[in-house]
This record gives sequence, C-alpha cells and structure tokens, in this order.
Amino acid sequence: MNILERLSKNGDKITFYYDYGRKKGQRPSTGIFIYTHPKSREEKIHNKQARALIDVKKSQKTIEQQAIGSAYIPPHKFKANFLDYYDEYVEKNKRDGNRHLSNSFTQFKEFLKKDFISPIEVTENLCKEFRRYLLDKYTGETPSDYFTRFKWVLDAATSDGYYIKSPSEEVAAKSNPSTMLKDLLEVEEYLQLLVTPCLNQEVQEAFILCCYTGLRWCDVKTLSWDQIKGPTLVTRIIQAKTGQPVTLTLHPIARAILGKRKARLDSLPNENTLVFRLPSADGANKMLLQWVKAAGIDKHITWSCARLSFSILLQDKLVDDATVACLLGHTTTDQVKKIYKRHRPKDESATISNLPSPELLPYFLQL
Repeated sequence: MNILERLSKNGDKITFYYDYGRKKGQRPSTGIFIYTHPKSREEKIHNKQARALIDVKKSQKTIEQQAIGSAYIPPHKFKANFLDYYDEYVEKNKRDGNRHLSNSFTQFKEFLKKDFISPIEVTENLCKEFRRYLLDKYTGETPSDYFTRFKWVLDAATSDGYYIKSPSEEVAAKSNPSTMLKDLLEVEEYLQLLVTPCLNQEVQEAFILCCYTGLRWCDVKTLSWDQIKGPTLVTRIIQAKTGQPVTLTLHPIARAILGKRKARLDSLPNENTLVFRLPSADGANKMLLQWVKAAGIDKHITWSCARLSFSILLQDKLVDDATVACLLGHTTTDQVKKIYKRHRPKDESATISNLPSPELLPYFLQL
C-alpha cells in the first residue's frame, strides 16, 4: 500500500493520499496533512503525530488488502459504539417516504437512554426487551415494522463480522393488534351523511371526498388544485405517509364536490391553492363526530374510517385485493389483507339465516 504526498497550491502544507491505482477515484485523501515548514512547537508536534498516524493507516490498509479472500476481519474495521454502526446503516439505506428505518433507530436510542453501547452488549435478551418496549408503546403493525428494521441492522452487522450469530435471530418481530376495531360506514350510512347538513362545510365535503377516494387526512389537508388534471378529473397524489404516487379516477360524487367548490371561486384557482381550508385534525374529528351523530349514526367515526370504509365497500362488491391496494396507493396487498378489511360481519342475523331453513323446526320439535 503506497501513500502519496501532494503539495498544496501555496506550498505551506503536504496532504497524504491513498494510492489504489491511476483511475478516477483511486487516490482518495487520507484526511491527514503536515506543515511543509513548521514554525512553532505545536506545528512540529502536529507533524510528528500526523506521520505516526500515516504509518498506522498504511499498516491498516495493508492488512485489509491481505485479508481479502479470507475469513479474517481486521479489528480496526469495527465500530466501538453500536449506535454509530446503526446510524451509518440508516444513512446508507434510508429511502424517501420510508421512515421505518430511521424511526427504528430513534426508538432504539430512546429505549437505551444512553449514547453508547458496545456491540457485545447487544444480546438476545436486550433484543427481547426492545421488542417489548415497542409493543408497549405502539399498536398495529408499527412495532413489527420498527423491530424488523432493527433485525436488518443486526443481520448486516453479523455479515460484517460483529457477531457469529445475529442476537435477534431467535426473536421474531411482532405486531400489536389494537384492542378496539375501527368502525366503518356502510352504504346506507354514506347516504345518510350525504343528506345531513354539517356545521362545517369544509369538513363535510373533504370527508365525503375521502370516503369516495380513500385519501388520508394528511393528503386531503394538503390537496391542491394542481393535483387535479384534465377533463376526466384524474387526481395524482404523492401520499404524505408512504411517498408513493396514486392516480385516482374520481367517482361522480367526488367530481361533484370538486366541481361545486371550483364554481364558488370568483376566478380559476392558482395551481398551488388548497382545495379545502380545514381546521386541525383534532378540530376536524370533533366536528365529524357531531355530524355523524346528527345523521343518526351510532358509531365512533374518525377521519381514518373514511379510508377503511372505502376499502371494505369495494371488497363487498367483490373488487379484488390487488385493485383495492392499488387504489389505496399500496404496492402490495398486505395492508388490505391485514387492516383494510372487515373484521366483523355487517349483519349477523342475515348471516345466521343462511343455515338450514326454519321450516324444519316443527319436525325437530316432534322428536
């Protein structure tokens, strides 16, 4: 392993570079320099220490080169703090719109309540404790999503030689189903809301639009007129939660709501003008509860129930899971199968009546 020296433009410093070859990028800087003509005691000490460090780095690189093709991993390649390894893994593998990996790192640091943990301290028991921490803190798929990313990091660390066997190999990721299933709106309840006045017209029209499009609160809150294109009124949304685009052909009710809102404007809206002027999420949900009660619907309906209802009513009409997932903006059917489906029958009496007919009852009573 050669170390090259390069004089600075004004000649006062010498910078050191690795020499891997003559192609572009094969001579990266070591980040170390010395003073060409040291003038003070501090600069002389700096030069002495810098040259000693260069010798160490040259030795390390030589060992790395010699270890290629063997099972040996030089000790200097390991990070003393596992949090540094975790942070580096997040930076290298994070993707726009997918927050699970970075959030898993945040949760692990909050769980530890300290800034340093050596790799050897990350044991199977610690993994189980972290899983319990997530299950106690979150419901739904969130604990599973975060712990799965944590396992990814440990698998990568195992491949990099930190462990012989991943500490989390025997610790499975678990979800935490909510103890209270969300309510949904049935077809007749859709109709009740359509004919029932609401004290806040913005909330009323935005919620109905969500019922007919499956949009989330965060998407309808920021919906602007430039997302609605052409005479067919096809809206292209980049979902705030997933970062995934979804193109929706609007239902006549949805088209009517948007057409009605546009007609109220004195002139054509600017491209970035918001379609709705909505209050906070808490304020919108309080207004929604009042409206639902006024419609005679005895259910706890929140804004997220619109997306759930959209999915379930389509499935009731035998729309396949793949199509429903596509309309919701998901790339797989996993969420439709786990979350956006019926968890209780619409009408238990009607379901039970499918059993053998009651006209057989007299024959049974005669036995």
